Amino acid sequence: MDKIRMITPIAELDGDEMTRVIWQWIKDVLILPFVDLKTEYYDLSLTNREATKDAVTKESAAAIDRLGVGVKCATITPNAQRVKEYSLTSMWKSPNGTIRAALDGTVFREPIMVDGVSPLVPSWTSPIIIARHAYGDVYKDVETLCPQGSKAELVVTDALGEKRYLIADYGKSGGVALGMHNLDSSIRSFAKSCFNYALSKKQDLWFSSKDTISATYDHRFKDIFAEEYEANYKADFEKVGITYFYTLIDDAVARVMRSHGGFIWACKNYDGDVMSDMLATAFGSLAMMTSVLVSPTGKYEFEAAHGTVTRHYYRHLQGETTGTNPVATIFAWSGALRKRGELDGSEALVKYADALEDACIETIEKGYMTGDLKAIFKKEGVTPVSLTTMEFLHKIAELLEKKL
Repeated sequence: MDKIRMITPIAELDGDEMTRVIWQWIKDVLILPFVDLKTEYYDLSLTNREATKDAVTKESAAAIDRLGVGVKCATITPNAQRVKEYSLTSMWKSPNGTIRAALDGTVFREPIMVDGVSPLVPSWTSPIIIARHAYGDVYKDVETLCPQGSKAELVVTDALGEKRYLIADYGKSGGVALGMHNLDSSIRSFAKSCFNYALSKKQDLWFSSKDTISATYDHRFKDIFAEEYEANYKADFEKVGITYFYTLIDDAVARVMRSHGGFIWACKNYDGDVMSDMLATAFGSLAMMTSVLVSPTGKYEFEAAHGTVTRHYYRHLQGETTGTNPVATIFAWSGALRKRGELDGSEALVKYADALEDACIETIEKGYMTGDLKAIFKKEGVTPVSLTTMEFLHKIAELLEKKL
């Protein structure tokens, strides 16, 4: 068959460890035989971030902004042990954090559901998408130890002078203090991205925080969401038959557990971080969770929700074969290629992306999968077979070729 042609490149952000290895395998087995792939390549491996003093990360974010679509492999965010292991001159910041900040984006994470891998919550018959704010709060905090006899104050200085608010008087105990912030502009971008994504998916949008306790901080989020909805999105929501509502985070958790799924749940930064992992585990596995960063201006970066699978990488370096689950990374590629096709009006590229995802899911449902899924797979009449990563990719390719 003739290869499917691409009009505009996508930004390709390579990564680290086992996911970097699988990244190339996916291209070799599932993409390059079928697509005349056009990308702008950026090497975000930790060694190249060190070599470029992390300039490559900023360049890749600019490429996503310019091209409109990017696809990213999992990368290492170094800790002290990694600094020593890779002889780093600096503890380079999270590439995801840098890219999110550059694009002012919101992260949407959605589980991949297959027949045979049942959610731990039986009522969840459709995916629940987590929309995570990606700026500020505890991730940009300032914190300190406070000795006995000290006191901590919040000081705000503006054109009218200085205002001081007592946080705590530590007396004879001592303790800790933490200050965090957010920006109206970032909260508003978060709201716009959530409303736009809900319209694109034609799914209800929930937003939750704790404004009854955080009557200024969290209430600001609530107010900005309400302002944006009433001014810019209410009519469109009503037109397509979807709803938006706000509720407290504890009420949202209770509602989620009783729900059937099929909606988008918008959360503040930390809430989204925690709840996305909870949902991924409850739906089956982090290796079956997609992640897409969406900017308020409609730029997209697709990636897997999991890390670099270090344990499997060290086994791979010893010459062992591994059964690392590649599904989320495959769906990162299919998501990026589908969005590129949609933006460029390439029906063939969209159909390819759909066929790739269908082939991946059907391969699992026929009983061929990596070991992590075999451990939780139960389907009447199907005996699951555990495959290595490469064997699994070739099984998908066989079915994909038939579909195309």
